[in-house]
This record gives sequence, C-alpha cells and structure tokens, in this order.
Amino acid sequence: MSEAVSISDVASPARGRRVAIIGAGAVGTCCANYLLDAGFEVEVIDTVEPGGPDQCSYGNAGGLSPGSCIPNAMPGLIAELPGILLDPEGPVSLRILDLPHALPWLIRFLWSSRHRRVERISDAMIALNRHTFDFYNPLIKQAGCEDLIRYHGQLIVYEDPTGPSKSKLSIAMRRARGVKVEILDDRQIHELEPALGPAYKAGVFLPEQGQCPNPGRLVANLWRLAASKGAKLNRTRAKGFVFGPNGPTAVITENGAVQADQFVIAAGAFSGPLARQVGTTVPLISERGYHVMVESARTGLRVQTNSASRKFVAAPMEDGLRLSGTVEFARPGTGPFWKRADLLVRQGQHMFPGLDVSSVKRWMGNRPGTPDSIPVIERAPRHNNVIFAFGHGHQGLIGASVTGKLVAEIAADRPTTIDLSPYRSTRF
Repeated sequence: MSEAVSISDVASPARGRRVAIIGAGAVGTCCANYLLDAGFEVEVIDTVEPGGPDQCSYGNAGGLSPGSCIPNAMPGLIAELPGILLDPEGPVSLRILDLPHALPWLIRFLWSSRHRRVERISDAMIALNRHTFDFYNPLIKQAGCEDLIRYHGQLIVYEDPTGPSKSKLSIAMRRARGVKVEILDDRQIHELEPALGPAYKAGVFLPEQGQCPNPGRLVANLWRLAASKGAKLNRTRAKGFVFGPNGPTAVITENGAVQADQFVIAAGAFSGPLARQVGTTVPLISERGYHVMVESARTGLRVQTNSASRKFVAAPMEDGLRLSGTVEFARPGTGPFWKRADLLVRQGQHMFPGLDVSSVKRWMGNRPGTPDSIPVIERAPRHNNVIFAFGHGHQGLIGASVTGKLVAEIAADRPTTIDLSPYRSTRF
C-alpha cells in the first residue's frame, strides 16, 4: 500500500490541467473537489443538478461505514438464490422477460460468492471504505455542513435469537479487518432503540459506523463547494468521445464538444457504454433500488437499522424515516415497479408497530453494480488520459470521498493512498 498523499503534496499535473468529469453524483462531485484542490480545471457533465432526486446518490440509505467489508454475494448464495428470486416479497426481484439481460451478470455474481474470493473482495472493500471519514471530513468542513455526518453507529437486528451465531462468517470477517462488533440480546437492542417492535430478539451493533441524514443535501453542498473553487457544470448528456491520434480529446455532448486533457467516467450505472467506447468492457448492471420516505413517521429511531432476515434498512433522515434496500434487475428503460416500494412500507410497519404511513413518498434509482461488489478505479487500459471511477453499487456514498481523492492522485501521476490493483477492470 502506498503512503497517503495530502492535497498540499500534489504537484502541478503532468498530463494537462483540464479535466472533464462525466457524472455529477456523489463520486463525480468528490472527484471535482479533490481535482480542484490538486490544481486542475474541472468541468462536470451531467443532465441533472447535483444532489437532485434524479441521482442515485439522492436515494441512498445514508450509511457511511468505514467498516463496510461484506460483499453482496456470500458463500451459500447459490443454494439460496432460487428461493430468493421466487419469493414475490423477497429482497431481490427479477422478471422472466429480464432474465436474458441479467443472466451473464448473475453468473459472475454467483462465481464471486466462493469463500476464497469473498475474502479477497472483503479486503478490497475495507481498504477503500476505511478512509471514508478521512476524506469526507475536510470537504464537509470547507462546505460548512458538518451536521451531515452523524457518528451513532449502525445496527443489524434479527428475529431469530440465534441470528448472530448464524452470521458468524460475516462477524468474523469484520473483526478480522479491525471492525468493532458488539453482540446484543433482546433487552440490549430495545434499550438502544426502544421503537423497535417485539419481533426482534438479537442484534449486531457496529459502534464506529456513521450516517448521513440527507445524502441529496450532502452532494448539493459539496457541489456548491466545488463551484466556489471554479468548477463548471455543463447540464447536458455525454454521448461519447472525439478521438485524436493519442486518445480522446473531447466529450461529445448533446450541446457540442467539451475539450479536455483528461477525462473521468463517473456516470454510475450509465458508465458501461462510455467505458466500451474507450476499449474496456466492464460487467456493469443497474441494480435498481427503491426507497420510501415516511414523512409522517415519529419513531425516535436514532441509529440506522438493518433487518437481517428481511434485507431492508430503516434510516432516520431529516425529513422522516427512509426505508430502502430492495434490488430489482430490469432492462434499461423499464418503468418503475412500485409494488417494490409498497413492500418496504409493509416491512417498516413490521419493524415499527403502529408506524404512521399517512405521508409517504416513493423513489426509484439505478445503482451501478459490478458482480464482485468492488468499483472500477484506474486509468483506462487502452487510453491513458481516461480515468474510471464507477461501479460502487450500494456503497457509492461510502466510497465517494475516497474515490475522489484517488482520482486526483491518478490524474496528477502521484502515488495513490491505497493499492489500486483490486479495482482494475482486468479482474473480470
């Protein structure tokens, strides 16, 4: 692992000062800030306003987890997946018509659940995520929005009192990587969160994890910070690249060409076609996620709480209670299937008996999922002036600050804070 490099250590960039970033979500906005701090000129290209409801970042559950190291595909998944997919109220949805679209990705996903592979994935996840606070804190201090990170921990609750013992692999993986884990009994989880219903009999508490109570506002604040440093926002759609003899020279947009010396692809679930245009194919799929904001909720919930069996998250937000966590594999352009959101309301009523659901707002977004839960962060193998920064899946908010720092280091040809070998596209 390379030693961390502070902003002040980054010298004048050797590859040209103009950088075009495709994508204005959490990752793209953090990239913009760290590139600006490193002396680059930055133009961000996206059709939507940073932090707005059309972005995946907006709909995030808000977890900021430096200890996040458990892959989506764990050993035993091959036996469990058919039952999960056939359960109409299960955490994963795949319609028969969408199976040809999703099947190649799902095969790679299942292959990633092998025990030996899971351990390597976990190492890569913790190496990236453990720095999330380190690289968010300077930005939120500059932006004046320190209230958007809360250090209350995270809770996983079980309806089966033996649940934590059945989760011994994930608990051992966390502890082996230095994550503090506390096992709670029935009394302790209800002392921590009295609003929880009586169905929950045990818990796992992760006291060193955090929460953002408004991810959309966080991204919007970080964009205003970047704009104050000189970043430009081009509200248009990136369609491809203009190529010269040595690689891309401009981004083709609906409003004309945007010239730059270096290019960052941070377009989330829409990054795959852009990566293919510069010669790299990444197995990236949209893991469509839903959330409901229960604005009328008054649960008093303080800690982000995950249901181990029902696979959803209850998160206290500025505007109420956010319930999220379902995954839907669907062909691009398929309309929302709002029954997935309605399912979350029922799950919330189970977790919080008597939950007031008189005011509920629904949301759907596209998570950029790779089969192994690890993003792609590197210089493009075939075009050295293109940097990949996408594929964070469910953990875009967690990994955004670190990715922004890494992209600035890559662009400046400086040693990176962490070894980037696990995040190369050649692993597929």
